[in-house]
Amino acid sequence: MSSTSTVCSIHPYFKIRDGKERDVREYCQRFVEMTSTEPGCLYYGFTFNGNQVHTREAYDDAAAVLAHLGSVGELLGEMLETSADLERIEVHGPEIELAMLRKPLEAFGPHFYTLEYEHRR
Repeated sequence: MSSTSTVCSIHPYFKIRDGKERDVREYCQRFVEMTSTEPGCLYYGFTFNGNQVHTREAYDDAAAVLAHLGSVGELLGEMLETSADLERIEVHGPEIELAMLRKPLEAFGPHFYTLEYEHRR
């Protein structure tokens, strides 16, 4: 079964540096505020497990992902410079959308997962 979806989700996992949890939580609040007005953002939030932080985020398509990265890029760079380390990042979606993201995201070293089967309501 093939999919007609264009939805892309990004799954970054960060490790909070020692003594920086409060700073990371403040960054998370700022990220959520910034993304609340992005028209292509389906959902965006953070989950915590000890000193690990995961961002739950999904977008209408690759174009919305790129718009998001343009919006939060500076803030993300600041957080990575001062408070947290990117441990891994996964990008999920249909291949036609992933193809548009491979080059722009390559600096992050992402793992790409191609959507092949799905059920949506």
